[in-house]
Amino acid sequence: MPALLGLVFCVGNVISGSARNNFSIILRDLRDTTDTIGPMVPQLSAAQLFAKGDSLRKEYCFESALEAYEAAVDATSDSLERQKYEDGAMLAQNGLNMLGFCNKPVVIAREKFSLEDFFLYYPLPDRSWRPVPNALDSVGGSPVRATWIPEEERALYYSAPDADGIRNLYRTQFADTVWTAPELLGEQLTSSGNEIFPMLSPDGQSLYFASDGLYGMGGYDLYVSRWNKEQREWDTPMNLGFPYSSPYDDFLFVNSPDGKYSIFASNRECGPDSVYVYVLEYDSMPVRYSFADAGDEIRALASLAPAADAARVDNREVVSKADEAEDELQRQYVSRVLEVRRLRDSIYLRGQRVDAARDVFAAAGDAKRQEMAESIINMEESLVSLEDSLNVAVKLLGKLEMDIIMSGKAINPDKVQEIADREMKGADNGFAFSAHRMGSVPEMNVLEPVRAFDYSFMILPEGRFAEDNTLPSGLVYQIQLFSSSKQATVDKLKGVSPVFWRRSASLKFTYYAGLFRSYKDVLSNLNKVKKAGFKNAFIVAFNDGKLINVSAARKLEKTDVNTYNIRISIGGDGSLSDSAKTVLLSITGKELARNVGADGEVTYVVGPYRDRSEATATATALRANGFPSATVEESVRK
Repeated sequence: MPALLGLVFCVGNVISGSARNNFSIILRDLRDTTDTIGPMVPQLSAAQLFAKGDSLRKEYCFESALEAYEAAVDATSDSLERQKYEDGAMLAQNGLNMLGFCNKPVVIAREKFSLEDFFLYYPLPDRSWRPVPNALDSVGGSPVRATWIPEEERALYYSAPDADGIRNLYRTQFADTVWTAPELLGEQLTSSGNEIFPMLSPDGQSLYFASDGLYGMGGYDLYVSRWNKEQREWDTPMNLGFPYSSPYDDFLFVNSPDGKYSIFASNRECGPDSVYVYVLEYDSMPVRYSFADAGDEIRALASLAPAADAARVDNREVVSKADEAEDELQRQYVSRVLEVRRLRDSIYLRGQRVDAARDVFAAAGDAKRQEMAESIINMEESLVSLEDSLNVAVKLLGKLEMDIIMSGKAINPDKVQEIADREMKGADNGFAFSAHRMGSVPEMNVLEPVRAFDYSFMILPEGRFAEDNTLPSGLVYQIQLFSSSKQATVDKLKGVSPVFWRRSASLKFTYYAGLFRSYKDVLSNLNKVKKAGFKNAFIVAFNDGKLINVSAARKLEKTDVNTYNIRISIGGDGSLSDSAKTVLLSITGKELARNVGADGEVTYVVGPYRDRSEATATATALRANGFPSATVEESVRK
């Protein structure tokens, strides 16, 4: 490495570990020097500046990272590379902004786990995690290794990849004998990136999840969305902020059922195959703090080191294995046995620490002894407190055993032993994580739309303009792409078809994609448009050709109204040939929902239609084209 280039990276490492070094001065001096001494000393390339920006951002030096990214933008003429460098600058700027609204959570414990099974140590019901693939998620992937599907849950929120491989958040609900066709949660919770690990709060009013495509500082950030009762939809998600979110991957946030803790996982300070699980004191009204771009202070906060305060550690498990007991009596007995075992393990391990500290104290000099004395006294006091707690726990266990004997009831010792022997980690710190078991792949009958060619919206090798820009009557959704002072050519469409355009009073041209009759349909295609290259695309709505607010459109769509569906019975195994699908879609222009009845009969539902005459005419056309069972059904949609 040339001497000057090596010096820059060396100074850059100093930057990443100091408070507010001015990276722009280094870059300026480097440019001035290279201008002076000529081509013998090469300048930093755009790629090297970008890599340095990434390194600085991950060291929480966001201001210096921003300057490195901006220098990379200035140093490249490649439009694709420029976009990547600008995205990096945006992450650094987000991180800088988020330092003005930081939390200072009290960390109770942290423990490192394998990425393969870390979720099994969370405070969730036993066997509630199911392996992938399953009925909801066809393929896993890092960091998703399982889907949360509790046995008794009747409304599931989950993450799954769409046709383009991007993970979105879906909801399905159990209805009689089947699960409803999965629905995307909403535009605000959908990005051009991935959304994973949705977890609903016990009251159903908050949805926590992780995303690498929403406003954040890099990797997966943590978000919460609140349920809007008036709009009956999820509000714009909020980043949980620093230090919950970081430039690394942070995911699977839950609050413990007892309301005492908040728990999440992160690969900060970890290798690629492991994560830390952090347990924090639950804070219902967090105080926000502002930090300067001070690397050392921010890194200390981001490390989330457990508080060295024995009074805050209550020697309980973050996940209670007693909840797996078969009845209340067994649950109480298992809980007492586990408490005694935990305390004995903690006393043994804490005692070893005290003995080791005493040995070091005996061999140390006077200055070191003074430094160690208070720490050893605190450890000894903590040990005495644990021994007192053990004495109480043993007495309570003995009393419970006598109560059981006197009542004539029995405890299954094998079951108690099985539960008590479940793997436990972290007991040496006075706070234990106990493993739950993975559930089996569930048998779920989930209604799935029959996916086929969509004639109203397509991504083609070459985009196409609509032949007629007139909007149909009624409620219509479109995806707004961009505006331009000049009329766009086909190459600007990036394969999107059909594209409509309208000219405003200011003579600007605005371009829109597709014609969609429901919010669900337009939302399912929004990511395709963003992935095609229109990152800032958004949903708009029209009623009888007039622009209206999307929220108003959704209210209008949900208004009580008589609707009509067409049901088609299929003989044999209920499968449709490609030619049959083509006929159905060419006549109806709508997606098909496949339904399997309790008797195994397969039917397909097409709709909804708002006009009975339209539904009747469509059913007649279907019967004339090889679907004699097509019948119209009326329902009231609320």
